[in-house]
Amino acid sequence: MAFEVKFELTESDLEYFRDVMRKAQAGAKQLSEQDILANAKKISQNIKDNVPEFVRERIQKLETFVAMIEDGEWQIPTEERTEVLSALAYFSDPEDLVPDHIPVLGFLDDAIMIELVAEEFKDDFEAFEEFCAYRTREEGRSGDATITREEWLESKRHELHSRMRSRRLSRRSGRSSFRSIF
Repeated sequence: MAFEVKFELTESDLEYFRDVMRKAQAGAKQLSEQDILANAKKISQNIKDNVPEFVRERIQKLETFVAMIEDGEWQIPTEERTEVLSALAYFSDPEDLVPDHIPVLGFLDDAIMIELVAEEFKDDFEAFEEFCAYRTREEGRSGDATITREEWLESKRHELHSRMRSRRLSRRSGRSSFRSIF
């Protein structure tokens, strides 16, 4: 028998998570990009088994954020790269809100933080996923041999980077943003 639990985070709850994120980022300032990515990957590898499905679903999002940084063909713009790494810094803190060794609930705070970050990076996330799907689709095509791989990737990348910035700006106008902590 499955048991479903739903809850809503108020603005004061979100402010609490923003504060936790700020503290984690301050503590991770001495970490390199490689350290931050390694820590995020470590969490991802460590919690795939024996965790609730809602945690497993969010871990896939965490893996996508790592892939955004590591994908040389995506060429994430510097500003967005810095913001994503800043968000991933939370996962470098071994002493997060709920100790990870507590069964079922240990990764609840991680899942919540991933979901909050994913919502704020929604436009970046969707653009990256579209880029990956486009790249996969185009790799299997035979077409105009005068257009290089880098040229068709650059064209799509430029389109998606522009769109994600435009959408983010219009979505952010007039509202408080979790992302504003970065």
